[in-house]
Amino acid sequence: MSEKQENKMGTKPVVPLIIGMSLPAILSMTVSALYNVVDSYFVAGYSTDAFTALSIAFPLQMIMVAIGVGTGVGINSLVSRRLGEGKKEEAEQAARNGIFLAVCSWFLMLLIGAFFSRPFFEMTTSDTAVVNYGVVYIRICMMASLGAFMQMIIEKTLQATGNMILPMCSQLIGCILNIILDPILIYGYFGAPRMGIAGAALATVIGQWIGMFFCIYAFFVRQKLIHVSFRGFRPDIRIIKNIYQVGVPSIVMQSITSFMVTLMNLILIQFGKPAVNVLGIYFKLQSFIFMPVFGLNQGLMPVLGYNFGARLKNRMKQALATGMIGAGALMAFGTVIFHVFPNQLIQIFSPDEATVAIGVPALRIISLCFVPAAIGITSSTLFQAMGMGVRSLIVSLVRQLIFLLPSAFILARLGGEHYVWYSFVIGEVFSLILCICFLLDANRRVIRNL
Repeated sequence: MSEKQENKMGTKPVVPLIIGMSLPAILSMTVSALYNVVDSYFVAGYSTDAFTALSIAFPLQMIMVAIGVGTGVGINSLVSRRLGEGKKEEAEQAARNGIFLAVCSWFLMLLIGAFFSRPFFEMTTSDTAVVNYGVVYIRICMMASLGAFMQMIIEKTLQATGNMILPMCSQLIGCILNIILDPILIYGYFGAPRMGIAGAALATVIGQWIGMFFCIYAFFVRQKLIHVSFRGFRPDIRIIKNIYQVGVPSIVMQSITSFMVTLMNLILIQFGKPAVNVLGIYFKLQSFIFMPVFGLNQGLMPVLGYNFGARLKNRMKQALATGMIGAGALMAFGTVIFHVFPNQLIQIFSPDEATVAIGVPALRIISLCFVPAAIGITSSTLFQAMGMGVRSLIVSLVRQLIFLLPSAFILARLGGEHYVWYSFVIGEVFSLILCICFLLDANRRVIRNL
């Protein structure tokens, strides 16, 4: 890669730079959201109990994503900052240790999938059919998750170098293959065995492994900015600590969502399966709105991190403003969609009258927090790029544990499942206030002194 390409994050006009870096990520994240919806759609068509199991399994899947993406965020932040500081060798060491951490993360999920899948489902529901479906699905996903972890972490490393095209291709290959394989393996088309929910899990794993192989090729053959060799490799505790200074808050922040969904399922199950299914449907649908925003922020993070390392504060501020405007526009669009078409959205997954009756007002209420969430997501990206991941963690704790869950518990007692959905709005309002305070403090203490 040429010097000009290497330094584009510090020289190219900010708005075109962010658009150019974000569009591939937005496209790949949108296709990923489509995969989530299609996967759930086919499983719902196979069995209502299987779809309920998928909804209950969502927190465990979120744990995997939290560890993979959180570690990747830590690597992305460290690599982009070191490149901005001109410390290429340290960036390469961070990438090498990141791949080692991907293998460690997979081994942890292997153990959890093997020994804790059934206790998790039995804690949530006593329905034997739902438990059995869930255990089959999540064990396959967790025990074969090496592909997922390698793909997530190498993608984040590539993004840190300013390369957004190769990670996009990796995402697209894996997701499209998954979408194609879903109906074939679930229903047994073209001579394949009818595998049901196991087929959905296997389609997911195959897509992840193919994506991993593409990532390995892209990282070790195609990109030329940083060079990684494992000859004589030993884990570097100092680098791993630097990675997880940002990575751990990100992991915990996303794991909080998993914990929140698990407890929300426990709160909602008292009102029956339709209420649980509505929560599952919401998280599938909201990915269509949130995934593009996360894609935008994937393009934004290396720009922020590089310019922070290079001490270019005006470019940082312009990048942050661009990210917030873009995220806010995407979230506003999502709010309109959820308000105008809630009935049609719910019926993609379930024509059940009880589910639709609960789901229509739920989508309209929860979507009120979309635009404020844009500020929180973009601010968290800034904090992570600056190595201040703990602030992102605190905002997430305030949103989901301190306000959302207690509000949901109280509102469920006072007014039933209809009022539970307002807890999302309550949590977002208080976290927004805290987020603005953190932004002002970061500007006063750090950014304006660059």
